[in-house]
Amino acid sequence: MLTKNSSVTVKFTGIDFSGYSSRVSDFVNEFSSRANKQGQFLNWVDLPQKQAQRVDEIYELAEKLKKQTGAKKLSVMGIGGSKHTVEHMLSINALNVCYDVVEFYSDVDSASLERFLYRLGNDVTSSNYLIASKSGSTFETKDGFLRVLDMLIDAYKSQGKSQEDAEKCANKHFIAVTDKNSEKSELRRTSNENGWLGDLYIHDDVGGRFSAFDDHALFTLAYAGMKKEDMVKMLNSAQEISTESLTADLDINDALKEGIFWANAKMSGILTTVHQYMGSIFENTVYWHAQMQNESVKDTLKQVAKVPDAMHHSAEAHFNPANKFAFALTVPQDNGVCRENAESYIEALTKSYTSTGAFFLESAKTCQMGLTPEAAGALTQLRAFATVYQEIVEKISENESFPEVLDSVLQPHVEYYKKNLKGGVVVPGRISE
Repeated sequence: MLTKNSSVTVKFTGIDFSGYSSRVSDFVNEFSSRANKQGQFLNWVDLPQKQAQRVDEIYELAEKLKKQTGAKKLSVMGIGGSKHTVEHMLSINALNVCYDVVEFYSDVDSASLERFLYRLGNDVTSSNYLIASKSGSTFETKDGFLRVLDMLIDAYKSQGKSQEDAEKCANKHFIAVTDKNSEKSELRRTSNENGWLGDLYIHDDVGGRFSAFDDHALFTLAYAGMKKEDMVKMLNSAQEISTESLTADLDINDALKEGIFWANAKMSGILTTVHQYMGSIFENTVYWHAQMQNESVKDTLKQVAKVPDAMHHSAEAHFNPANKFAFALTVPQDNGVCRENAESYIEALTKSYTSTGAFFLESAKTCQMGLTPEAAGALTQLRAFATVYQEIVEKISENESFPEVLDSVLQPHVEYYKKNLKGGVVVPGRISE
């Protein structure tokens, strides 16, 4: 008998799931028929259990990278899912809280570069660099990588090393997370040619926003000091959610219920929906969830924000009876000195939201400054499943035909701006052909 993961609980009000009960098997079967199939971009469904087998390898690579340069920091260079998933995972697992272990660089302007270097003490040798790009030719990522590589070579030459030795020392600071196939990835070729450490890769058919358990995130968690046993707990919990999310029992399948909740709001004519996260644990989750929303649901009217910060400027509109909303609130279960006031705040928001529209409250178990490893895994996988289920529920409920690949896992429109980057753009080395 399937037992329910208890690290994240969800309570719904204002929605009658019985109206969807006859179609639950259809929703689940549609998802199941595509999960882990080549070309469907749903390989993240079983990714946690696959990654659990590679934990030792990932930790060994993290230690090797530290030892071969002596650098204490890790700078993650990547955009979108290569960045936001990592930020999210660090924050909910209470790692890098002082921003003293992991830095991020994903910009292309001079002021941002100067700020990044300033955080490194203007010493590029003080950090190692994880370069994350599926194709290996992502404009923003390659721009930063090439600049830092040149700076590293210059830094080692200033120590009296020859050009050849300086290049060897510089390349010891890098590790690539990219496609396994060197024919597909320019970055993999660079890694192989320059003797970069190890084989970290982005799994096939795992889109960036769904890649929170892929190598770039797990390697960074290991580098930042996550206990190995906690990583295993997190991955196992995420895989439990995958199992629950592919069952036709709505008492177990919270991901489907969340997908139904958001689909029902949209089909009921509610144009604006709100998902809020309470507390600094989720500060970076907001960015990741916003990316998930914009690239998967492609609905710019969805508001994703952190409270209590957002309440000051959002409450007037949210609680105006003239506006129709559907709300969700994700909170950490408070076991500390602020518990009484935190629970009062959550109760006040819950009463307010339930009086103005459909609502669900999602509570995640905590441990000191973050979530428990089990809650971190469960919440992250829940968000991915619920996002895809929203599309499936809408299409089946409205008798729409399905595309060959679900819209929620693709992002074809971003190619518009990418095409405009082609040709004529030069940094230290050619960016694009």
